[in-house]
Amino acid sequence: MLRSFVTLAGSALVALAVAVAVASGGPSAAGSFPVTVVASNGKVTVSKRPTRIVSLSPTATETLFAIGAAPQVVAVDDQSDFPKSAPKTSLSGFTPNVEAIAGYRPDLVVIAYDPKGLSGALQRLGITVLHQDGAKSFKGAYQQIRQLGMVTGRDAAAAKVVSGMKAKIAAIVKKARTGRAGLTVYHELTPDLYSATSKTFVGQVYTALGLKNIADAADSVGTGYPQLSAEYIVSTSPDVIVLADTVCCGEKASSVAARPGWDRVSAVRTGSIVRIDDSIASRWGPRLVNFFRAMSSALTRLRQ
Repeated sequence: MLRSFVTLAGSALVALAVAVAVASGGPSAAGSFPVTVVASNGKVTVSKRPTRIVSLSPTATETLFAIGAAPQVVAVDDQSDFPKSAPKTSLSGFTPNVEAIAGYRPDLVVIAYDPKGLSGALQRLGITVLHQDGAKSFKGAYQQIRQLGMVTGRDAAAAKVVSGMKAKIAAIVKKARTGRAGLTVYHELTPDLYSATSKTFVGQVYTALGLKNIADAADSVGTGYPQLSAEYIVSTSPDVIVLADTVCCGEKASSVAARPGWDRVSAVRTGSIVRIDDSIASRWGPRLVNFFRAMSSALTRLRQ
């Protein structure tokens, strides 16, 4: 009798712990539903494992495929260009068509933006929406990956992706920080010289690598994305230039070197110009590791 009571009490405690974890947005047992997470659109409850997911977030698309949820994804937006096997459509996350989205009969829609009350319109149709705004930190990016694991029943896979990212990035940072210190970097978002400061997600990559961002001192308004002048960039002469406008605008080392006066810039003289795919530089998912690798390679060449 006593043994039976202890067993039942233990089971009840386990069930209670799982319930609390799910309600708080913490780890749940794989495939345990319903599950509730806290996203940019508040508390979101997914009643059962979704089988028809529409992703209107390129970052979420990459994450869903990385955690093994590809079989559950029926459509992605026109900006989701990775992986190539993703079921790309003409759906837009910026100018969404509610009827077109609903036409895919989704039981979960993941968005990175909420234009024109998109989430509310979909919810009124009985469609669950998970809004994951742009992550502001590495911690936030990891949390979003775990969150997608929870709502898709891929908890273990998501945890593995996160732990793998952390380990790889830590190793890259450790290697990159050995050697010369105090190197400066200029991150180019567009050919008209918009950049990103250390306050931004991408800027935190450079901080982690021990680089000094020249855009920080020029951000008088504090937006995190100041437009620099050619004169300022030439005068600060950054040691490394990162081009995040290679796909959109075709920028490359030769076009940068051809700019008037830029032949005096340290990065141009040493060939320390990194061409990074626009999508990798603007997303906060699993390919963040690729960004770190590209930067580490550039720093290694610079030190040789």
